Amino acid sequence: MKKKDITWEEIFESLKSIDLPENIVYGVPKGGMIAAGFLNKAARTHDPQQANIILDDLVDSGATRKIYEDKYPHASFVSLIDKKDSDWYVFPWERDHPLAEGGIEENIVRQIQYIGEDPKREGLRETPNRIIRSWAELFEGYHQNPKDVFKIFDDEKIGGMVYMKEIEFFSTCEHHWLPFSGVAHIAYIPNGPVIGASKLARLLDIYARRLSIQERIGEQVTDSLMEHLKPRGAACIIEAQHLCMACRGVKKQRSIMGYSSMKGAFLDDARVRAEFIALIKS
Repeated sequence: MKKKDITWEEIFESLKSIDLPENIVYGVPKGGMIAAGFLNKAARTHDPQQANIILDDLVDSGATRKIYEDKYPHASFVSLIDKKDSDWYVFPWERDHPLAEGGIEENIVRQIQYIGEDPKREGLRETPNRIIRSWAELFEGYHQNPKDVFKIFDDEKIGGMVYMKEIEFFSTCEHHWLPFSGVAHIAYIPNGPVIGASKLARLLDIYARRLSIQERIGEQVTDSLMEHLKPRGAACIIEAQHLCMACRGVKKQRSIMGYSSMKGAFLDDARVRAEFIALIKS
């Protein structure tokens, strides 16, 4: 993810088509309100029912736009930025703010307030900053390239199965933003090149240290092995416990979910598959 700084020039250029005398503009709190404040010719209103333009600073998921378009179909919804990527956009009025990184700490403060807590009490004053620092480690996989793991050693004599079992991992469920953790068993059958022993664990961590589900992690591991190592086959079995299922929902604390991803010889040859399963159970 990249940080993109929006300049004042870009803001004023975007506002030119909106700042017309015949327009009545409602600014969506709070970014749209700030943008609307720079209009000189257009009339501004605090009632969206009276507006012919509803202005927002940025459209991300599109949820806000849909709400306003459904509720006020008479008005045109306009945004300064319509995001097409996952980058983090920083507006000029945010760069000089004490919470400069796009107000991310302020957003966490509001979440603390939303659940009914007081973000000013002693134990929570530094929590927003702690959360942000923890994200750097929990989601470091977004800033790592799986290709970098593949420092390859060529040895045409190695033709047996290479495997590593019970590799511990921690990840975060993309559906509820709660942790899930467990072990993975990874294997491949070389077709000449092999990689160092620690690289299988590193490859797993790159994909686990993102918002994900365990099925995707398994597929990403085997896909990456097949793409970069070109083995005869690759396999990954993942077993994990999900906090989103233990502390909420069905509240099953001891259940373990499994997923297996098999490619090449592991998928096509039952004997290879059986050997792998026997090895990780031994």
